Amino acid sequence: MKFLLTGGAGFVGSHLLDQLVDRGDSVIVLDDFSTGRKENIAHHIQHKAVEVIEGSILDAYLVDQLVSKSDRVFHLAAAVGVFNIVKHPLEGLTTNIKGSENVFDACLKHNKPVLITSSSEVYGKNTSDLLSEDSDRVVGAPQKIRWSYSDAKAIDEAMAIALHQQKGLETRIVRLFNTVGPRQIGRYGMVVPRFVEAALKNEPLTIYGTGKQTRCFGHVSDVIDAILKVDSCIEAIGKPVNIGVNQEISILELAKKIIERTSSKSTIEHQSYEDAYAQGFEDMERRVPDNAFLKQLTDWSPVKNIENIIDDLAAHLA
Repeated sequence: MKFLLTGGAGFVGSHLLDQLVDRGDSVIVLDDFSTGRKENIAHHIQHKAVEVIEGSILDAYLVDQLVSKSDRVFHLAAAVGVFNIVKHPLEGLTTNIKGSENVFDACLKHNKPVLITSSSEVYGKNTSDLLSEDSDRVVGAPQKIRWSYSDAKAIDEAMAIALHQQKGLETRIVRLFNTVGPRQIGRYGMVVPRFVEAALKNEPLTIYGTGKQTRCFGHVSDVIDAILKVDSCIEAIGKPVNIGVNQEISILELAKKIIERTSSKSTIEHQSYEDAYAQGFEDMERRVPDNAFLKQLTDWSPVKNIENIIDDLAAHLA
């Protein structure tokens, strides 16, 4: 099988590339290396089954050509990270909406199945105990740029669903909750690698806000396993599917656990959202996935927990 993998040099994309190659598939990687990194895929550069194209999903002609040469498409390319979105909102919206439209247009033209990675960000400020695929979106006002990523991902999902319903295109949607592991960097606001890197240097771990806000973190290896299972599941066509690990932890407890597991001398500091991001920045207090639909479709269960995530990241960054 030949796959087109957009964003294949990114954190999640590069791990997906590993698994596709390991199982014997050939892969065309399309990445503009704006947030993806060449070192993530350096071990595949000479592999005969891997072709790396440096280019953008905003290049409609290039996307069309690559889709035409592929059997299936994994669309992971996107502007990511809260810092990145807040600082470059126009670029983020253009990439995440127009870029996805280019991928969809090519897949429709050549009738190629496509799986897109969406995000738990679509739920916005909904703090329900378990967020299912049908849970309501609760987002802030349009002038609060922080929510533009959520809006763009929701539009991507709507396009994928409409293309399946109206045009019969084979589309799949996975909503990724906080995914963490080796190769992820904290530069764009990702909290776990940011904390682990600081702890290894015995530098202060800076928490934005009170630290009482909670998240659920899944190991990238578990997430990739789920993505591949969804991609091979007929019942998943045309539907969003949550992928996350519902082991909830506060950001303060996360910081303490990282300091403990890395035997760090780091202290914990707090910074306001306004100082870290911008005036009027909003965040959600909690976000916990309901994986019942994923379990029903694929019988998937995570293997690794938060301790494994911290240990693997620390080993990677050491």
